[in-house]
Amino acid sequence: TREEQDMTDKSTGEKIGTHGPEREWGPWDQALNILQEWDPAWAEACLTMTTNPWTASVLPRKLVELIGVALNAACTNLNPEGTRRHIRAALKAGATRDEILMVIKCAAVMSIHSCSLGAPMLLEEAKAEGVKPASKPEKAATPSCDMMKKAGQWNTAWDPFYELDPVWTDEFMATGIGIYASSVLSAKDVELLSVAFDASYTHMYAPGTRRHIRGALKAGATMEEIMDVLKLCVAQGVQACNLSVPILAEELERLDR
Repeated sequence: TREEQDMTDKSTGEKIGTHGPEREWGPWDQALNILQEWDPAWAEACLTMTTNPWTASVLPRKLVELIGVALNAACTNLNPEGTRRHIRAALKAGATRDEILMVIKCAAVMSIHSCSLGAPMLLEEAKAEGVKPASKPEKAATPSCDMMKKAGQWNTAWDPFYELDPVWTDEFMATGIGIYASSVLSAKDVELLSVAFDASYTHMYAPGTRRHIRGALKAGATMEEIMDVLKLCVAQGVQACNLSVPILAEELERLDR
């Protein structure tokens, strides 16, 4: 039946809806079918809004799907179903293993914002309380930090935790050099991905969002492209439906037994 065909591909989000001709389903999974049955008007309005970045073609389809991978795989989100769906769609759109792996690396190291947020507070509160760090040995070599500074990639938000623990900071920067020095993705695409990571509703890291918007503009991104990245962050909100609507359907069915 048509409904059975619509339900076959749960990983890519394609051919899911049961109303009208084949359409773009973007961030949705099979929960859309249930929504279309329960509340067709709202489902249609939400589908139109959330798939706009896919249908407007402001960003290349491959980049749209890579941003989908970023939003779902981010250490602030960790959505396995969405990650698989967008990895599959990114591969279908021509993304390579290395391009997707680059996104995953970025999704992992954005955890540094814990230190960007907390280290300045630690320094300020310790000073207010008159607490001083233990005496440190002679300053250790920090070759990775030096390379980042020489390449012009050092972020002053890293200064506080560099001051507190330069050795560990250098160990972290060693993981970052491969990302910043990589040419797998263009500088503009890296900045747009970074905007998505930082502006995501599961993160909302304002300093990074502003810094990467500025970097994206400098790298040649248009205002429309950056706005579409933000729209993709909003579209990610349908994961609430993807998660909860099937559970609601199952629990209603259980009550009817």
